[in-house]
Amino acid sequence: MRGGVRAGRRRLVLHALAESGERKKAGFVVSKAVGNSVVRHRVSRRLRHLVADRLGTLPDSCALVVRALPPAAGASSAELGSDLDAALRRLKLAGATSAAPEAPRDSNGRTV
Repeated sequence: MRGGVRAGRRRLVLHALAESGERKKAGFVVSKAVGNSVVRHRVSRRLRHLVADRLGTLPDSCALVVRALPPAAGASSAELGSDLDAALRRLKLAGATSAAPEAPRDSNGRTV
């Protein structure tokens, strides 16, 4: 992942790398610092579900690594999802979802 880009949020860090392959893929790192095995598996299940919903919006040949930080242990799925969306937007990955659609704007950039 040294050749890729990284975006950190409060509960997770997202690493992205454009590879030469055709397949999109994602990996997860949830260390013992997050909690015991029950907590770690709960966090990884939530992250896996959230990333699976967004994998179709990513560019082809994109590899993601999602690293959970200790505050992820007490986070809800919605909180993890908002952090994941914010990290995807920060990395400017195509089709990154947002909580609310953008309002239409005129030619000067003002909301219509």
